[in-house]
Amino acid sequence: MILVAGPYRSGTNDDPVLIASNVAAMTEASLRLFRMGHLPVMGEWFALPLIEHGGSKAIGDPVFTEIFHPISRRLVARCDGCLRIGGPSAGADEMVALAEQHGKPVYRSLEEIPAAT
Repeated sequence: MILVAGPYRSGTNDDPVLIASNVAAMTEASLRLFRMGHLPVMGEWFALPLIEHGGSKAIGDPVFTEIFHPISRRLVARCDGCLRIGGPSAGADEMVALAEQHGKPVYRSLEEIPAAT
């Protein structure tokens, strides 16, 4: 199980089109990981439905903040590794640091990851 960590809001000024582009890049990496035999995981897959159900009205509001990064923090502790993609992102960099603290491998490209057997 490999956590895909990349920018979500970073560099978007919270523009929904740019955020969607960031999510699409992480989703594409996730599909490629799956096709390599791994179980990809994105924090967004867990966080966003809970944020919506919790009543969030806007990105960065208290409900969003309560859930968004804490979900990924919990996930990274349970994953076997972390794939860091994309450009600058404090959140993605935090997930990399947490993965390293947990002794998990951190990959910077899909080519570094061996196919699962």
